[in-house]
Amino acid sequence: MSGNQPHIAPIKLYLGVFATLIAGTWLTYWVALQDFGWLNTPLALLIAVVKATVVVLYFMHVRWQSKMTMVFAAAGFVWLLILFAFTLQDYFTRSWLPIYG
Repeated sequence: MSGNQPHIAPIKLYLGVFATLIAGTWLTYWVALQDFGWLNTPLALLIAVVKATVVVLYFMHVRWQSKMTMVFAAAGFVWLLILFAFTLQDYFTRSWLPIYG
């Protein structure tokens, strides 16, 4: 892409993305109704990550942007992982004994 021309994606692409997101939503619903044991949450999260990736790449047009834009988009997700790590560290190291007094 050259200059300041915006990228114009064909409507067929957006319909495919829409179909993918609808299929992902139904798949999430189906997984929630099944008993996969401890895999239910990881499967739902995996589907959510795939759907979020599709949204970022196509609706936010990151797919057609410069490498620097992709680096900043990825940095946002890295920062999110850091925040999750701090939150989970706090959650898992708390004493869950009730305080009476």
